[in-house]
Amino acid sequence: MGTLAADQTPGLVCAHHHLYSTLARGMPAPPRTPTEFLEILELVWWRLDRALDLDVIYHSARLGALEALAAGCTAIIDHHESPNAIDDSLSVIAEACAEVGVRVSCSYGVTDRHGPEGAEAGLAENDRFLSSGGRGMVGLHAGFTCSDETIAAAAALAQTHGVGVHVHVAEGPADTWQKLRGHATNDWLLIHGVHLPDDHDLSGTIVHNPRSNMNNGVGYAVPRRFANPVALGTDGIGADMLDEFRLAFVKAREDDVTVGPDVAWGWLRTGWDLFPEALNDAVTWNYPVMDSWRLAYSTQVSPTTIEIDGEVVWADGSPTKVDADEVRRSAAEAAQTLFDRLEGL
Repeated sequence: MGTLAADQTPGLVCAHHHLYSTLARGMPAPPRTPTEFLEILELVWWRLDRALDLDVIYHSARLGALEALAAGCTAIIDHHESPNAIDDSLSVIAEACAEVGVRVSCSYGVTDRHGPEGAEAGLAENDRFLSSGGRGMVGLHAGFTCSDETIAAAAALAQTHGVGVHVHVAEGPADTWQKLRGHATNDWLLIHGVHLPDDHDLSGTIVHNPRSNMNNGVGYAVPRRFANPVALGTDGIGADMLDEFRLAFVKAREDDVTVGPDVAWGWLRTGWDLFPEALNDAVTWNYPVMDSWRLAYSTQVSPTTIEIDGEVVWADGSPTKVDADEVRRSAAEAAQTLFDRLEGL
């Protein structure tokens, strides 16, 4: 594409999302209040993913894509899990995003939490989607929920398709990330890395999710300590990448007051290395100069026009390919179905 104006950027990239969590806002409270990270997984997120069906996945992804577009994010790298609705789930997510006009890279998070049959089904869904021409990666949940055999199978499948593996790594102290040694390559996405040592020797891009890490109380990753490339994700808390950039900046500055916003802006830019198609998109903002030092201290910056591959998909505060009110209304109905199902778990 041509040279961008001062009030423009390429489409922003969310390097780690969970689109299936979009409808989680307002979900019923867990059976008891979690007191540490593993309980958050068991009582909140692992209950949610068991309640998903293909219809809920579709509406959750479509609303998540709409919200991403509203924030100038045109490309999402998604990590999905729905143990009771695995088959075709990645195609459903891709279809929902395509309706809105947002680019997506899909992966299914393979895990042994639901037995070897569940792991095999997850691997099969990754294989089916990639074999059909879908843009994606092979997903793994995390080392501590996967057997050595499953990790090896996922790594081999990724090599077969010429893609990387998208995996949570050392988010909490219980994660046995060492099991990934000997498998991780430069095209892997290593999500979080909070409890990785400096010399962890895993290849791949670290994806930093500051808001999620703070929310879950797992600690601060200090991502600038790594030799690996670092990108920014949201871990499912929307896809407002300018907001995530600001939070990443102030969190880094809290840890070291000499850090400037160019560091976190560099992490945002890494998204274009991971999803280079977003460089073909143009976002015009309601702010005159899209400069990291200005943006670090400027809120309420939003897109006025978005072009994806030359097609205008956002104009005058609204999407052009879908009816935003209909998307939100349908999502609200699907959310109530999801909440009713969660009450029974």
